[in-house]
Amino acid sequence: MKNILIISAVFPPEPVVSAQLSLDIATELSKHNEVTVLSPQPTRPEHFVFEEKHIDHPFRHIVVDSFTHPKSQIYGRMKESYSFGKKCAAYIEKNREHIDLVYVNSWPMFSQYFIMKAAKRNHIKTIIHIQDIYPESIVNKLPFARLLFLKILLPMDRYILSNATHVLCISENMKNLLSSQRNVSKEKFSIVSNWQNEENFIKYHAEKNTEKEMKKHSERPFTFMYLGNNGPVAGIEYLIEAFFSAKIPNSRLVIAGSGSKTEDCKNLANRLHAENIEFMAVPDGKVPEVQSIADVLLLPVKTGAAMSSIPSKLPAYMFSKKPIIGSLDLESDTANAIRKAECGIVVRPENKDEFSAALKEISRWQVPQLISAGEKGFNYAIQHFSKQSNLKKVVDLIQA
Repeated sequence: MKNILIISAVFPPEPVVSAQLSLDIATELSKHNEVTVLSPQPTRPEHFVFEEKHIDHPFRHIVVDSFTHPKSQIYGRMKESYSFGKKCAAYIEKNREHIDLVYVNSWPMFSQYFIMKAAKRNHIKTIIHIQDIYPESIVNKLPFARLLFLKILLPMDRYILSNATHVLCISENMKNLLSSQRNVSKEKFSIVSNWQNEENFIKYHAEKNTEKEMKKHSERPFTFMYLGNNGPVAGIEYLIEAFFSAKIPNSRLVIAGSGSKTEDCKNLANRLHAENIEFMAVPDGKVPEVQSIADVLLLPVKTGAAMSSIPSKLPAYMFSKKPIIGSLDLESDTANAIRKAECGIVVRPENKDEFSAALKEISRWQVPQLISAGEKGFNYAIQHFSKQSNLKKVVDLIQA
């Protein structure tokens, strides 16, 4: 039995994928180990209303009183990372005699740095889970500060990865880039896809009335849907413009979820007088139900943003048995997954003409073709993105 410390930047009740990953890992490890989880006050996504409810976990959960900044602003996010990292490092120093290993799924880059530094100083093994590539992601948002950020932050990331006992990353592209750019051996990396709990989707599919669903399908407009965080990287404004330009008869676009760009998107839809564009919230635990009303699910990602990671919504889309239109980097792991699964169409990112053409093309597919593509995506996701296969990889590495 080990004493394992899990440091997670997000944790339930936050309804985001990384939060659920950390909960799954903590719960599974608790079966044979003493587990403590450190996380900040819940703030993600911005404006989400968190209900106060007590949950009995099989592990100890400590909510750290660190600075939080849910808004997508560089300075605030850096301060948040710095504060959380300092608090976690202080915890490690105080409890170092009772920690055998630290699993880190924390904010880049300051929190990771302080956590890694404290663990190294106290000779504690660390496994770090990388969700996105920094500082490159910052540089993409602030190209005018490229040299400054790379000069200051790249050595910090190299230190973090070099001193970790093992590094988990979520795609082949990420592994290759981090290994070459940080001069870290590929042997230190393992690829583990972010998972969705397939059981929730399987249960929903088993319970729904297929005949009733098909009747509903024939009575409603052909429905395109984006479900997820509506933030700067998602590019939902471009999606709205492409859908509006396509002018597909008897169709609608549903934007489900929330995020910092939601109001801007609503304003854009109003300016276009697009009455067939709808916005809706997604109640916690209702993703399978909400996605079931779609005929096609949409995955737009801005240029360059898909090269370092696989969006967490891709597995959820596939588990919903719906065809997917991906507008993203053609060389990305996400594009490759859609093509290999044969579950939809992939076009170049931020190319409105290509996206509109894809919308028109898939709207002409017959129902059997839509169902077939959805089934292929589901089967691919079970093999590559399921909780069953990927959670075991993480737990085995931590317990090794």
